Amino acid sequence: MTFRDLNLKKPLWNALDELGYHTPTTIQANGFKVMMSGADTIGIAQTGTGKTLAYLLPCLCMWEFSKDTHPQILIIVPTRELVAQVVREVEKLTTYMNVVVGGVYGGANMNTQAVMVLNGLDVLVGTPGRILDLALSGSLKLKHIKKVVIDEVDETLSLGFRTQLLNLFEFLPAKRQHLVFSATLSEEVELFLEDYLISPVRVEAARAGSPIDKIHQSAYRVPNFLSKVSLLRHLLKTFEVDSKILVFVSSRSLADTLFEEINEEFSDSIGVIHSNKAQNFRFEAVQRFQTGATRVLIATDLIARGIDVTDVTHVINFDIPENPENYIHRIGRTGRADKNGIAITFITEKDDSALESIQVLMQQDLVFEKTPKQVAYTTELLEFEKPVVAIPGKALKLPSRENKGASFHEKKAKNKKVNVRYNHKKAMQEKYGKPKKKRK
Repeated sequence: MTFRDLNLKKPLWNALDELGYHTPTTIQANGFKVMMSGADTIGIAQTGTGKTLAYLLPCLCMWEFSKDTHPQILIIVPTRELVAQVVREVEKLTTYMNVVVGGVYGGANMNTQAVMVLNGLDVLVGTPGRILDLALSGSLKLKHIKKVVIDEVDETLSLGFRTQLLNLFEFLPAKRQHLVFSATLSEEVELFLEDYLISPVRVEAARAGSPIDKIHQSAYRVPNFLSKVSLLRHLLKTFEVDSKILVFVSSRSLADTLFEEINEEFSDSIGVIHSNKAQNFRFEAVQRFQTGATRVLIATDLIARGIDVTDVTHVINFDIPENPENYIHRIGRTGRADKNGIAITFITEKDDSALESIQVLMQQDLVFEKTPKQVAYTTELLEFEKPVVAIPGKALKLPSRENKGASFHEKKAKNKKVNVRYNHKKAMQEKYGKPKKKRK
């Protein structure tokens, strides 16, 4: 099957030809007719299988020109990086169409975004909070929305956008089509969708949680953080010069710590990205990685869902994710577009439970490699790794109230203040021995 076999509009065919897209992926081919039928759709496909194009093609195919300035298609995504990515994809697909697309997200000037919306849009892409802000301010009218897409729905809900989504639904017309996409779908998300989708059709390109066949997965037993750093240094030196490596860590602080540890040795080829970085810094870091200016990018799970980076050759899980689904998203950054990929995971003793959950989800065990002879492990622990040991008999005791400090000394008599109502007659009696009458 080719895209010519799908019932697309000619302008979309022309754009796809120019982009070099000829053969639809499984999720694109299987979901097209379902979405074109107008049915609510739940699409499940692994990261890197073309979910964005899968929902954009039917939405744009059903879009009709209107003189009305209000958007017809609303695409809700969890991160600002994904907003920018989807906007670019719409722009590339609508080269020969009179479609106006715009993206909105938090952290940017809301007044500027409001002006853009008021000037007229056909497709609006945004994060839930900022879309709701614009709707509440009156700048954005959602009464003409026909298609509502929620991309990476599980991540959207896990980031705390449930309330914003529910409030946003109040602004939408009752008659609308929902297109919900994700790589994984938890029981909690399914229960949420049951309340808002009408008889949804489930389109599943691959079993949720199954590893991508083109990715070679392996693991190393590593005792601690500094040992991981030593192993990472060795691996980065053994990879080919044109390799593009994503290194995932569990937190923003660890991302910065790891960057500081290896930056001196790999300063010309390494970058870091997480949610504490300024927006311009994040966009620039991704752009440099995408263009090959840097070959190593240290990241938190933000990037596993938030952006689309092509030609990643290696994914290294410096820290194993607690959520097994996130492991699937991480390794899905490589092994794309019929290319092979490599995923390497560092496992410490405390990671055994998380590892078991990942292997159960994938129904496949990771293959453990031997530690290279050139790598020397250390027993030294950083402060955050050291166990907190309670010392018996050294429980914290509260100070006795009897041992009062200087702040609790008894006041002198002259400094004691007693609120007593002034009695003139009594005061005169005490002073003169007899009462004095006030002069009239």
